[in-house]
Amino acid sequence: MVTVAPFVKLQAKPGKEKDIICILERGLILANQESTKPVWFALQPGSSAFGIPDASTDEEGQNAHLTGPIVAALMANADELLTEPPKMKHIDVLTTKISG
Repeated sequence: MVTVAPFVKLQAKPGKEKDIICILERGLILANQESTKPVWFALQPGSSAFGIPDASTDEEGQNAHLTGPIVAALMANADELLTEPPKMKHIDVLTTKISG
């Protein structure tokens, strides 16, 4: 059961949007390898705004994700790509519907 769902907001520097998209596209490959991560999205609600909602089956899996390669790739280039540090909000999951 999905219980933990953080939401991360990213704001790209002008001209860096494609770089963020590339990192997020590679992130999907890595997220698919995480057994405790049944839900992972990369969204672009605005021209330079990005969001990453995801969900984990437990706190341990979420902590492993936050110290894993997706976050590392993003943070390694954060100063160059982002106008400000990523903003993350932890959200408790009350109900879910996940279909394959």
